[in-house]
Amino acid sequence: MNKIRFGITGSGFMARTHAEAIKWLSSTADLVAVYGGTRAPGFAERYGIALEPTAESLARRSDIDAIVVTTPHHLHIGEVMAALEAVKHVLIEKPMATTVEDCDRMLAAAERKKRVIAVGYNLRFRDLPIKAREIVQAGTIGRVVDIHHTFFFDISLFDKQDFGGANKMSWIKLPQNVGFVIDALPHGVDLMRWMMGTEVKTVAGFSRTFIPDRQIEDTTAGIIEFANGAICTVNTSSAVPGPYPGEYSRYSIIGTSGLLDMDAFGDLHLSDRKDGWRLVTSQPQVGFNSADTAFGDVRMKAYCDQIQSFIDGIHGRPMTAGSGARGRAGLAAVLGLLKASQENRLVELR
Repeated sequence: MNKIRFGITGSGFMARTHAEAIKWLSSTADLVAVYGGTRAPGFAERYGIALEPTAESLARRSDIDAIVVTTPHHLHIGEVMAALEAVKHVLIEKPMATTVEDCDRMLAAAERKKRVIAVGYNLRFRDLPIKAREIVQAGTIGRVVDIHHTFFFDISLFDKQDFGGANKMSWIKLPQNVGFVIDALPHGVDLMRWMMGTEVKTVAGFSRTFIPDRQIEDTTAGIIEFANGAICTVNTSSAVPGPYPGEYSRYSIIGTSGLLDMDAFGDLHLSDRKDGWRLVTSQPQVGFNSADTAFGDVRMKAYCDQIQSFIDGIHGRPMTAGSGARGRAGLAAVLGLLKASQENRLVELR
């Protein structure tokens, strides 16, 4: 099977993450070129690849089969459409876009060009979520009726670590990138629907801004109703003054005959009336707190598996990576929460 030749848009932390994953998959993938960001020249030199001046010139390269999009959210639509029009496959870091309409444009173009779109839901490839899904799908805890999900993150973390460049996360504060919730919560929405095998039906929520001088949302509390009847609460915030142990990505899952408690980067526990709480499995520490540890085996395994799954999809094999349709679904849910807050009402998804 031929190797898939990749280009990347963006040159920040996530671009480097995907570049490292592609490098580790040297038997099935090659990294060819990069476009975008102030760090792009150094990025190209680091990986020994070409530097392109525009997203369009990157997409037009005949020695590229697929493009990984890692730029700020509002840039996704232009770069994805350029890639698809040039008949390239695309893996998009979540969120897929900033509007559902842009997702629909991407999906229509992918269908027209017969290309694969995948979305960066890397939690699908971490040990604990995989095990939790197996338990839920096996019916071990009965029918899931309620989930509580938290995602608390100190947004200044990246500026405190040596990931390279100045004002690393300044882009996320811009109005065109909508809010923290569309960056943080698509992972959780996808994981919950993936575990249960169902879709979001209705959402309600409250979104607020607490960080001084910030122009867009930094904290959202919401309620999500799934089509299978499960009701879920979510709480995401970047207005967190430091680490919040166990709450970076936590899921409390209530079934009719048992419970799961999962710190997606820590421990997975199972409980029922017969045997009480017991540890199912633990995730080795994921070193995303510094550049020295972020690109180690434990964190990178999920990204390598995700790229390989995307490659499988390109070759027509089953793909575990989040599809474009799943990317749209996650974005629609979180944008629904923002709309519910703005309009003080329930929002039915379509």
